[in-house]
Amino acid sequence: MSHKIIKVVAAAIMQEGKIFCAQRPVDKALGGFWEFPGGKIEEGETPEQALVREIKEEFGADIEVISFVNEASFDYEFGTVVMKTYRAHLVSGELKLLEHQDSCWLAPSELGTLEWAPVDREAVVLLSAE
Repeated sequence: MSHKIIKVVAAAIMQEGKIFCAQRPVDKALGGFWEFPGGKIEEGETPEQALVREIKEEFGADIEVISFVNEASFDYEFGTVVMKTYRAHLVSGELKLLEHQDSCWLAPSELGTLEWAPVDREAVVLLSAE
């Protein structure tokens, strides 16, 4: 049986020394887990283009991608998620919860206090150490 590979991107959006964290809705896959927001890379998009588009769609705000954090993968029941996480900052607008149930801004040292989706955990460790 072939396992589905799902390529996604995520943004560690930074502002005033804190990082934006979003909680998935309980009625969706991985409901209740926290994540760095983002989504699937569409055909013909670079990871950075996908990230800018996804944040606009999910939060109604514009970001600028600053630098690469890591690439991680995790085997879920629905497939293997391969995720590239990037540092980013808000360019315009404010982050509105259009698809998530909750959000918060945390200092890097506080990231470990949330229950993160498994694929996000490696980025949490790396960002917490900064």
